[in-house]
Amino acid sequence: MNNNDIIFALSSGHGKSGVAVIRISGDGLHNIFSDFIKKIDFQPRHAYFCNLCDNSGDLIDQCLAMYFSAPYSFTGTDVIELHTHGAPATINAVFEFLKSLGMRMAMPGEFSRRAFYNNKMDLADVDGLAALLDAQTDKQRQFALKSMMGHDSDIYNSWREQMVEISAFAAAVLDYNSDDLPVNIGETIVTRTRRLYAEISNALAKYKTARAIRGGINVVLCGQTNVGKSSIFNYLVGTNRAIVSDIAGTTRDVVSANLDIDGYLVNLADTAGIRETDDEIESIGIERTKNEIENADIILNVYTPENIPQWRTDYSRIGPNPNINIVNKSDTATDFDSEFGVYVSAKTGDGMQQLLDLLRAKIHEITDGAEAGVAINARTQALLEQARYELGAAIDAGDNFDIFAEHTRRAADAVGKILGTITATEVLDKTFSQLCLGK
Repeated sequence: MNNNDIIFALSSGHGKSGVAVIRISGDGLHNIFSDFIKKIDFQPRHAYFCNLCDNSGDLIDQCLAMYFSAPYSFTGTDVIELHTHGAPATINAVFEFLKSLGMRMAMPGEFSRRAFYNNKMDLADVDGLAALLDAQTDKQRQFALKSMMGHDSDIYNSWREQMVEISAFAAAVLDYNSDDLPVNIGETIVTRTRRLYAEISNALAKYKTARAIRGGINVVLCGQTNVGKSSIFNYLVGTNRAIVSDIAGTTRDVVSANLDIDGYLVNLADTAGIRETDDEIESIGIERTKNEIENADIILNVYTPENIPQWRTDYSRIGPNPNINIVNKSDTATDFDSEFGVYVSAKTGDGMQQLLDLLRAKIHEITDGAEAGVAINARTQALLEQARYELGAAIDAGDNFDIFAEHTRRAADAVGKILGTITATEVLDKTFSQLCLGK
């Protein structure tokens, strides 16, 4: 990958569309843009209507063209954007023309990589951008946009600067007379380190919530066979995705669908009923059900009026909270135990709104307050775990300030890797590969 190459890519979606946006990045694009629009004098950041012609003078397309001069662009280099018609044949013709000018197709995330190298964004911003491009619901959009615009970077930068300062003071305790240092400096840096340790621990405690917002909240329907899990699933999804039958054991695999509830992405899964069986395929489905339960954020336990006592006892040992107990087939019930759970009928729709309200409340219990923290992903979680470990080691070192300084410096390095202040090639590759070609 050569950062001096002129690169291009389709920044809008693939397939037939009214308009396609083709982005070009590189140094010295002023003259190329002048040739595109057939004008010597033009203003950056202004749109120009032009007939884009190939090297033989044949018309490729009529388009809008814009020029962004370095460093006032997304990448920090010169950037040209061509807004052409979105026909695949038009896009391919433009690509062939750009290749003939010595340009090459960009690698995934290469535009953002250039922005990173030119200090237009750090790796925390790139993580936010990747999450924004994946956003399917409004809450995901809000959460990702905040990260992309520097909210997380501000927190990480503050932590790192404090760690660097603490490490410097710890080293200074060894090198300077106490009269030349602030009063009680040893106690002060230990107190500040404990505070940082607590702040990072608090952020890590919200990792599951951040994951749920970004990747979706996992909600699993489970229970014995023939209690109506698939009927409830179909009702919530609004379509017949799962097979419904009076024959026990119909569902033998996990059937899933995505819902948008209050702007949050919900991954709803219908699972095989749990029972003793000699059927090999059904047994595999039951094992997958147990795996879904292990990874669930919310479990919807489904019963019928006839099997509440037995199933309540058997199932209480399986799965974490928060749980919602659902008694399906309420139209057949003769006795109602409202303290046990919500009574519904997937057949008539009775109680389904109450179930949705309960599910909505559980979602907010999980997610409320998460917006104030950093959007931790798998990469940043590992580095924050490392930073917390080093801060804990520094605290354990007590007044051995030589060791204290080294551990706080390592903690600062770990946070630096989150931002890209201290990088490794594999860290960069993994981060930017999340992005698509036009980014």
